[in-house]
Amino acid sequence: MPSEEFESAAASFKRAGQDAVTHARRVAGTAKARNQRRRSENAELLKRSGRGTKSGDPTPGALRAAAERFRRARGLAVPAVPDPVPSLSQPAARPPRSGEEDEDFSQMRIMNRDR
Repeated sequence: MPSEEFESAAASFKRAGQDAVTHARRVAGTAKARNQRRRSENAELLKRSGRGTKSGDPTPGALRAAAERFRRARGLAVPAVPDPVPSLSQPAARPPRSGEEDEDFSQMRIMNRDR
């Protein structure tokens, strides 16, 4: 009798494993198809809209004016427009170092300073 139970358990385990693999393949196939569909939809949207900014995009000045109109219409305070913020892409220029502040890390200076 124990051998029949063992064979039955082994067959049941094998069947469960096959069912799990079948389910995993089905789920993976569905996910892959959904991913492909979304990629093609995104490609179509990019094609229709073009790359880069559109000519109809509002400028920062137009956005600022719209925000001011919105605030005024609702009786809210309109803050003063701050000065333009310098671009972070260009670092601020530093004055060149000179004189005693200039640190010289050359070997000769380091070797000779302790004598």
